[in-house]
Amino acid sequence: MLKSEAGERIEKLKKEIDRHRYLYHVLDRSEISDAALDSLKHELALLEGKFPDLISPDSPTQRVGGKPLMGFKKVRHGQRMLSLNDAFSEDEMQAWEARIKKLAPGAEREYFAEIKVDGFAISLLYRGGVLASASTRGDGTVGEDVTENVKTIESVPISLHPLADRMREPEIRALAGKFPQAAARASRVPDVLEVRGEVYMAKKSFEAANRDQKKKGLPLFANPRNIAAGSIRQLNPAIASQRRLDFLAYGLVTDIGQATHEEEHIIAALFGFKTMALARRCADIAAVEAFYRRVRARRERLPFLIDGIVVQVNDRRLFERLGTAGKAPRGAVAFKFPAEETTTVIENIIVQAGRTGVLTPVAILKPVQIGGVMVSRATLHNMDEIERLDVRLGDTAVVRRAGDVIPDIVRVLPRLRKKGAKKFFMPRTFCGQEVVRKEGEAAHRILHPEKCEWVRREKFYHFVSKGAFDISGLGPKIIDRLADEGLAQDPADIFLLKESDIGGLARFGEKSAENLIRAIRAKKEIDLARFIYALGIPHAGEETALDLARFFGTLDALAGASAEDLERIPDVGETVAKSIYGWFRNPENRRFLKKLHDAGVRAKRQTPNAERQKLKGLTFVLTGGLETMTRDGAKKRIRAAGGDISESVSAATDYVVAGSDAGSKRARAQKLGVKIIGEKEFLEML
Repeated sequence: MLKSEAGERIEKLKKEIDRHRYLYHVLDRSEISDAALDSLKHELALLEGKFPDLISPDSPTQRVGGKPLMGFKKVRHGQRMLSLNDAFSEDEMQAWEARIKKLAPGAEREYFAEIKVDGFAISLLYRGGVLASASTRGDGTVGEDVTENVKTIESVPISLHPLADRMREPEIRALAGKFPQAAARASRVPDVLEVRGEVYMAKKSFEAANRDQKKKGLPLFANPRNIAAGSIRQLNPAIASQRRLDFLAYGLVTDIGQATHEEEHIIAALFGFKTMALARRCADIAAVEAFYRRVRARRERLPFLIDGIVVQVNDRRLFERLGTAGKAPRGAVAFKFPAEETTTVIENIIVQAGRTGVLTPVAILKPVQIGGVMVSRATLHNMDEIERLDVRLGDTAVVRRAGDVIPDIVRVLPRLRKKGAKKFFMPRTFCGQEVVRKEGEAAHRILHPEKCEWVRREKFYHFVSKGAFDISGLGPKIIDRLADEGLAQDPADIFLLKESDIGGLARFGEKSAENLIRAIRAKKEIDLARFIYALGIPHAGEETALDLARFFGTLDALAGASAEDLERIPDVGETVAKSIYGWFRNPENRRFLKKLHDAGVRAKRQTPNAERQKLKGLTFVLTGGLETMTRDGAKKRIRAAGGDISESVSAATDYVVAGSDAGSKRARAQKLGVKIIGEKEFLEML
């Protein structure tokens, strides 16, 4: 066969194999047997073996790479991957809607509800119609590149094709006919397309995986979600390919004109992605609650595990206008099913001290499995909660675990209580200090947490944790050993350690000492936001630390800021501002910062976004192509400067930014008298 003939045959085989993949893994039907499909794949592999220069990234043969990976690269998301706040009752859903009404009075509210698959969030990026990268959520801003593993999932398209190529399928014709506007948007594959969704494992695949484990004499997997997440983080793609994972798309990041979240689902389906069949538009919260009840009734019959539904404001413009609170969008919520519960015995109650000196009673439980996870502790929150529940040592208790939330005690069963069971009382002293309870507070605390060894250890653990300095190999057990040996009494001390300091410790060989010192030295210079978060300032979590870094740019500027300066930052109120201001004026904290500085630890300078409110109160519509930035990039810059984005032109629009090939939006702006500016003028405004 000539090379030209082989090339033509390869292209036809690729399309035919991809079509049958789509039919089976997305539409759940087939036209040919597995054996016939294997024959087509075999022919393709033989031809590519004969003409290797004809192998392309979108070939079905490229789903499983041959070599294991050395590690995962970090990927910075173009748009943050947010998590969701939870609601567990209709009252909480109505409270969520009330907050939306308050933030957007008079706005029309329509919702889109979809099942919440118990899986693992992934972002897929396509360039030129070919899968370029797949990344995990990570911390929402930076994830890991898991492309080679995700390519092994057959329901993930390696390449995207124009809608016309799929119009032969009756399901697609019907969908396109019902939603012509979405079909028009999906008629052409954009140069760049980012799709987000959930990787999961079906119940049957999970059972098959555990049968294989049992045959091999290996421990059984706890639950489908854990094995899905673990498979995606395997360094060998061949292992991931054996796990029979699946993928459901739930949203488009790339703006191709979609006006609603429902339309994102339709467009994703028209592009060839598997989407959630159990999803619908809801006119109000009552319709959402009815959908929730229907899904809950069908839950056990579904082929995969779900833990609730996701409810989102359907209108994209309103959704973006509502913004975010912390790591969660205000316009969406996870309406969870009642948490999984079981009973076990409370064997003891201990007290733990947090970084701020707050004391938390914790129930030590007889170990029990809840939702595939072994649980041995549950929080009791505070003394008010213990008295409300009437918890005694030795009680049989109902324990609840919702998703990844720390388990808690729902109720005790007093009829099973042993005679003479003892009540629990908060200790009068802790760590050599008097335990106090301030008026109006539920928590007990010690007033000088900086003098408590337990609290110092908690702060130490936090300093090196994942969201902070993230020092590989330096966990609580190693920190405890270093502290007990007198080698590191606070985090600044670790940056002065040498290999000879720890190489002689028991079970600490030369190589492990060398690796730990290398990991510590690699973090002597880190991002300002991570540095701020690592300090453990009360009320300053990861999102606040990021806002502070963007606003002030340097640690010195933040340390010298007044409480009034701090309150100028969006989402930083009076309480948070006072906490940050007070932390930097505490002499003990100042000594700690100097000690870090003397040890060579530096926070990278970040360009402060001092003019973030320059466009406050202005609404922009973007139309046509821009030369110096992508449309998503332009949106980010508008939002960073305090402006709003709209997808449609109205009398409320302040500016229409018109690039090349501007279409109907420009014409409508002219009709309404809305100011039209070009890219140059737009950049000058920024």
